[in-house]
Formats: sequence, C-alpha cells, structure tokens
Amino acid sequence: MRVYGIDFTSTPSRRKPLACLACTFDGGLLRTETLEEWRDFSEFERALKRPGPWIAGIDFPFGQSRQFIENIGWPADWAGYVRHAQSLGRAGFRKALDSYRASRPDGDREHRRQTDMAAGSISPQKLYRVPIALMFFEGAPRLIDANVMIPRLQDGDPGRIVVEAYPGMLARSIIGRRSYKQDTKKKQTEDQRTARLQLLAALRDGDAEARYSFAIETSEALCDNPGGDHLDALLCAIQAAWAWRNRENGFGAPETLDAAEGWIADPQLSDEANSKHGGPR
Repeated sequence: MRVYGIDFTSTPSRRKPLACLACTFDGGLLRTETLEEWRDFSEFERALKRPGPWIAGIDFPFGQSRQFIENIGWPADWAGYVRHAQSLGRAGFRKALDSYRASRPDGDREHRRQTDMAAGSISPQKLYRVPIALMFFEGAPRLIDANVMIPRLQDGDPGRIVVEAYPGMLARSIIGRRSYKQDTKKKQTEDQRTARLQLLAALRDGDAEARYSFAIETSEALCDNPGGDHLDALLCAIQAAWAWRNRENGFGAPETLDAAEGWIADPQLSDEANSKHGGPR
C-alpha cells in the first residue's frame, strides 16, 4: 500500500513548505522512499487527487469541537460547518473566532475536541502562536474538494483515504516534552538534533513495532531538517499506516467518536476511548 505522511502548514512558502514523505507498507514494514516539499497549496491539491490506492496522514485538525459549533451557531454537520467557515474568508474566519473568544469568560474561550483532550493537543480554535485554526481553515475545505475518503467524516473515493495525524503525541510518548524541532534558525540547537536522532532510533529499534505492530525502515537524513518537518512527516505516515492496518475495524476510529469533530489516528487514543466506555461494541 502506498502511504503518505504530510506535515502541514497554514501558509506554505519557500522557507516553510509542506513536507510529504512517500512510503510503501506491506502490513509488517513501513519503508520510506521519496520526500517532496510543496511551496503552495496547488501542489497539495494535486497530490490529493493522485489516483489511488493510497492513504495519507496529515497533521492538522480536520474539525472543531461540538461545543464551539453549537455555541456559535454554525451548521451541526462536519461538511456544513467546514463550508461555512470557508465562506467567511480567512479574515472573516479570524474575526468570527476572535469575537467568540472575546464573548466568553476566562477559562472557557477555546474548546477542545474529544480527541484533542485524549491526545493532549491544543484547541483547533487557536489563532495565536501556533495558528492551528488557520490550518483547519486551509486544510479541511480542500479535503472536501478533493472528495477523498475520511473514515467516519466523508464518504469519498475509497482508493484515496485521508486520516488526521498528530506527530507531537507520538514524539512525546518516546522522548517526553524534550524539544526536537525549531523553525527559527537562531533558536536551533544541537540538542534538538540529538533528540530527533534519538526519537528516530527508538522507532527503528522497536518502538514502532511495539506501539503500532509493524517495523519501519528509513534514513537518518530525515533528522537533518531543523524544523522537524521531515521527521514529523514520517510520524504522520506511521499513524496512517496503522489506520490502514486497522481498516477492517473502522480504521481504528474510537467507537465513541463524535462524527462532527473528527479524530486523530493512533492506537493509544482508540484504546483509551474504548476502555472508558466499556470497550468496542
């Protein structure tokens, strides 16, 4: 099976392109092959329409929390509120989120999805520092336009499958909260490179097999990118490969999934959600 891991950004450029790592997966081994960098969204859009079969793990929040959608009065279904957000334009979307946040009491201004709380990820409403909301704004409509299949969210082309990935959670489970990447050149350190190498070494030496039930074969060259985008693309590919391996079981989606919010593909999140609710049905 062809597997892609895509590290996403809300504003791709020459300095900060989208990174796409292509891999092959036979069920027991994920082998990396080629790395592409895309400086604009047109290349991403073309990639989403490449003939299948393939599965891709992409690092951005596909949805918003149900609490936010209900409070702000947007359409309740996933495609409906994604299209509504798109119709506002980037500036209008920012204004809507800013106005909502300003109207809320302290501590209740930005909400997280079920999957965000399980993964320890920040709210998909976040606009500042890490503009996660803009990643949602730029990414989710393009998934609809490409008519890809998103398990439990969109019934698109079953030969082109996309799942939400979150490399930060995978990285933390191995090296804790140790910094392993930095986009700002003057803040890049040798310790961050060492952390990337140690993270990759752990995955190659058995962590991937223990956590995801398959091995990986790749090069240390992925660690040469100080921003961590190339290594993150690998982590996205690992989570996508796991989802493909579990395709007969809903691609690993939790039984308790709120289909309006979306979900991050990872066995830890699926196991935790199912155990809290008495296991899979």
